[in-house]
Amino acid sequence: MTTPTLRLVHRIAVAATAVALLGTSGCKIGGTSPSASASAGSIAPQAPAALDPSESSAGDLYTPGDGNGGYDVQHYGLKLAIDPGDQAKALDGTAEITAQATKYLSRFDLDLTGLNVASVTVDGAAAKYERQSSELVVTPAKPLAKDAKFIVSVAYSGTPEPVNDPLLGRYGWIRTSDGVFIACQPSGAHTWFPANDHPSDKATFDFEITVPKGLTVIANGDPVGEAPGQSSPGGTSKPGATQSPTIITASARRETTTSHWQVKDPMATYLATVDIGNFQVKTGKTPGGVPIIVAVDPSIGSANVNDVYANTAQITDAWAKLFGPYPFTSTGAIVDNADVGFALETQTRPVFGGFGAQPEILAHELAHEWFGDSVSVTKWQDIGLNAGFATYSVWTWGERSGGPSVQKKYDDLYRLVNDPRWKKPPGDPGRKDMFDQFAVYDRAAMTLHALRKRVGDDKFWTILRTWAKEHRHANGTTPEFISTAERVSGMKLDTLFQAWLYGKTRPTNW
Repeated sequence: MTTPTLRLVHRIAVAATAVALLGTSGCKIGGTSPSASASAGSIAPQAPAALDPSESSAGDLYTPGDGNGGYDVQHYGLKLAIDPGDQAKALDGTAEITAQATKYLSRFDLDLTGLNVASVTVDGAAAKYERQSSELVVTPAKPLAKDAKFIVSVAYSGTPEPVNDPLLGRYGWIRTSDGVFIACQPSGAHTWFPANDHPSDKATFDFEITVPKGLTVIANGDPVGEAPGQSSPGGTSKPGATQSPTIITASARRETTTSHWQVKDPMATYLATVDIGNFQVKTGKTPGGVPIIVAVDPSIGSANVNDVYANTAQITDAWAKLFGPYPFTSTGAIVDNADVGFALETQTRPVFGGFGAQPEILAHELAHEWFGDSVSVTKWQDIGLNAGFATYSVWTWGERSGGPSVQKKYDDLYRLVNDPRWKKPPGDPGRKDMFDQFAVYDRAAMTLHALRKRVGDDKFWTILRTWAKEHRHANGTTPEFISTAERVSGMKLDTLFQAWLYGKTRPTNW
């Protein structure tokens, strides 16, 4: 694109030849599992009756079929051997999922698409299982009592396929020239690991990733042991220093190296990422004391690891002063040579494609660490809680950087008097428009500015900090945000929010 206008979406779509951003987003899983019929290894499957909807889905109309009921995942332990160059079997994995039953369970579902399952155990005992489209239906040897904690282990393998959606584009497991780039929203995690794939069920994670020697692995959270790149042929990577990539011979690729990453705070499944390739890595701390890891593919001419590091540190600290303490154990960014047109706020370390990571995009994605990652939606209808905050943050960053004021951004949009896009309400845009640029991003941000003008600057920023604090590492809904705004401001705001979030015309009285 040639226009300089920034258009930001939840997965920010960007033109590789300009700073301009192009609105696309989301992940709707396509395709079918390798076997729609029963498959249970050495254990003959049974033909179970239809599952209660509360068990086979999270009940989210925006992502029908995704997520599951009947249990709460507490932890994912993913042990993955990944060889990006192996087209037949790029991934050989074991997922150990720790959960607690929220009801009596004679069986339960996990979301999983397009991979081969070798075995399933529950608390160490072999379990029966069946593949039903994107569901892995598990029947444990013994039923699980309500409140019982249990561990389900799934051994699986295959080559994850990217999702090619006619509306949302290409996303998920993306093969690069030297590795893999992973970014899925809203529900693409189950293309590469079995999960309760809905943001209402957040959990902690451990990644143990084995790759061909010479490649670097960057994931969410914090490395356990050596920092990324320290054991590679390229030499050590000291805090504040960069690591250069090394040319890897075919013989070296026969050897492997294993890294371990740990996510200590609850994370929605769609925010999980494992990126593999040749990276320049820089580690250290922001001036405000937040640990930071930035990785940049050196083949990307528009991104320099030192610049991305400096901008990430500056923006992280700026948002911490505005929104409250940074909610996670580390911050950072991953810029890979992936042929995608979007960025995604993967938790602790947003990912960016080959277009680079300009400050405006970083400002958007890093704002999501508070609004979207720490405070996650309960249902995707409330996507404006993520997108509106991040868009408003970009307007704020632009104003601080000498660009148009937040008021001007608001005024320019409000002048669109007869624009038909006002018909789409950001509080319930519908599945088709859940990533609509105007409704879910621009108008949701305008809603925040309308709130700011009504309650005043001091109360407005207190509302945002209170929302981030009270729902830290949890979930929230739009009605809950409205309640927080009214409580903190001491004002009745139902008319304002009704007009801005749910009205189907341009708001005029609120």
